[in-house]
Amino acid sequence: MLIEQPPTLFRKLYPAALWRVRPEEKAVYLTFDDGPIPEVTPWVLGVLGKYGIKATFFMVGDNVRKHPAVFRMVVEQGHRLGNHTFNHLRGFQHSSPDYLANIELANEALQTDLFRPPHGHLTRDQYMMLRHRYRIIMWDVVTRDYSKKLRPPQVLANVLRYARNGSIITFHDSLKSWGNGNLRYALPRSIEFLQEEGYEFRVL
Repeated sequence: MLIEQPPTLFRKLYPAALWRVRPEEKAVYLTFDDGPIPEVTPWVLGVLGKYGIKATFFMVGDNVRKHPAVFRMVVEQGHRLGNHTFNHLRGFQHSSPDYLANIELANEALQTDLFRPPHGHLTRDQYMMLRHRYRIIMWDVVTRDYSKKLRPPQVLANVLRYARNGSIITFHDSLKSWGNGNLRYALPRSIEFLQEEGYEFRVL
C-alpha cells in the first residue's frame, strides 16, 4: 500500500501538492505518465474515446519533440496536458537550477500549469520554487502498470482496491507498461469497473 496509495505522512512532505481531489464527490481523475509514444499513446486514446473519457497526460518533453504527431493527437482529442520534465529527471539527482531549466524546456511545447515530478521525487527547494509556478499534481492511486513484478490482474486489483472518491489514478503510456501487458489488460477493465460503480471521470 505504501506504493499504490501513499500514506498521509508522505503526502505531508508536499502539502501544497494535489494528491486527491474533492472526496465528497464521486469522481475520479485518470492520468497517464511518460508519453507520448507511437506504440502506446494512440491505443490509450482509442480506449478513452470508446468510453467517452477525457484524461490528463503528463508528458516528457523529449518524447513530444520526437513524436509531434502523437502529441497533436492528444491535444486535438481534447485531453489535458501536464509537464513531466524534458528528460524524465529525478529531482533528487539534480541541482535545482538544472531541474527547473529542464522543466521549462519541456513547457516550451506543453504550455501547461500542471507539473508532476517523475517518481514523485522533489527536493524541498525544488518544491518551494515550483509551487509558485505550477500546480504540482501527485496521485492517490498508482497502478504500478510499469512493474515487471506484477501481472495484469494484480494491476487491475490495485485500482479496484484503492480507487475512491476524488482519486487521481496514474497509468503510464510507456513501453514498460505496454510490453508486460499490464496496461492493455488493466485500463479498459478499470474504466468499466469504475463506471459500474457510478464514478464520473474528470480532468484536472
